[in-house]
Amino acid sequence: MFPLPLGSEWRREALRTNLWLVPSIEVLAAVALYIGTHAIDRAAYDGSLSLPSWMVFGTADAARQILTTLAAAVITVVGIVFSITIVTLTLASTQFGPRMLRNFIRDRGTQFTLGTFVATFVYATLVLISIGPGGTGRPDFVPHLSITVAVGLVTLSMAVLIYFIHHIATSIQLPQVIASIAKDLSRAIDAESSDGDAGLEAGPSVNELLRRMNDAGGTVAAPSSGYLQFVRHETLIGLAAEKGAVIRLLHRPGHFIVSGHPMATVWPPGAADKVSQALRRAHITGPNRTLAQDLAFAVDQLVEIAIRALSPAVNDTFTALTCIDWLGESLCKITTRWHPIRVHRDSHGYVRLIDAHLSYRRLVERAFEKIRQAGRGMPAVFIRQLEALTKIVEYARTDTRRDLLLRQAELILRASDDSVPEAADRAAVKLEYDNVLAAARRMPPAPAADPAGLDVP
Repeated sequence: MFPLPLGSEWRREALRTNLWLVPSIEVLAAVALYIGTHAIDRAAYDGSLSLPSWMVFGTADAARQILTTLAAAVITVVGIVFSITIVTLTLASTQFGPRMLRNFIRDRGTQFTLGTFVATFVYATLVLISIGPGGTGRPDFVPHLSITVAVGLVTLSMAVLIYFIHHIATSIQLPQVIASIAKDLSRAIDAESSDGDAGLEAGPSVNELLRRMNDAGGTVAAPSSGYLQFVRHETLIGLAAEKGAVIRLLHRPGHFIVSGHPMATVWPPGAADKVSQALRRAHITGPNRTLAQDLAFAVDQLVEIAIRALSPAVNDTFTALTCIDWLGESLCKITTRWHPIRVHRDSHGYVRLIDAHLSYRRLVERAFEKIRQAGRGMPAVFIRQLEALTKIVEYARTDTRRDLLLRQAELILRASDDSVPEAADRAAVKLEYDNVLAAARRMPPAPAADPAGLDVP
């Protein structure tokens, strides 16, 4: 009835964007490994089995010295890894913008590296404290297998450190950051793709329900302020079906909600009180935006990098051109594969939930307008934007979308005529503008409106 992601997708995103989950899992794995190797060492100590001679590390004092050295070295490297991570986050915040920090925090390479060193330290410490007297008339207990595994984990940690240094050196490069954001955007597009709702249709039409809500719908206020991060559609549909109601959401993920302001409208109005509590639980708000259901967030990230690069303080035109390339590629996917469902029905075909959707027009405007405004006087930026529009127009299957794209091309040409002083540069921009028009003329006749309703503001 409606596309993924659901609540599980939001939880995965929340769990991924932290620096404690992966290290915690690795620490638990290290504890489990210690329990296993300690049991084998105890069996060998009791004579139930024998270990190879190359695993014997001498006396208890020698074993303590080895483990103390390993643990001290590992915890020192942990401090270095944390320092490198903090420096990387600082550079990312300065160069890319504070909203890009989440892309580095959610990086699995950094999380795995931190977890590997912490887990190795925990394992070595557990083995160290297990060394002790063996009882009356028996030699001291020395866990030879555990010490061998500790040495192997330290060796593995050194290999991970080399990987981490290489990974950090490549991940902070702007093309890599931009490609990573574009990859997240592509996943978000796939998550919101759907072929539409081909199920039953019963009850009043959507337009009739909207008219009733506008005239006398019940209002549900937002319980707290913050960015709307996720909406549990399944919960809302089931709740509305149970109460015989229809819910219209007034905000989509990415919007900032103010406490006490209207969050949704309910029909019939008498059902507002019954569904308000559950409706509030179905909305997840927070201090920042996420990609779980907010497709525009990834577009805004690419645009932010581009306009920072075009600022006089940075003046990095090539980075802006890279962002435009990836924005064009993403809009090609959006034009062909992005079909979010705005109206959700229950199993009997009755409308139960009407989403506050993000229109195709707004996505196109977000991708082009701020960069066009920041790139005034830069013909290279105008030309690259027109090249992207030429590719996108070839995927537009409705006249509404083609007109929208051609409107952006017209605005770019107008900005070029107003801000570019050199006639030859203006002629180059005009040539690319003509290519956009030619691409639009090559397309076959199409419906005047988008049947999915995605072009409605």
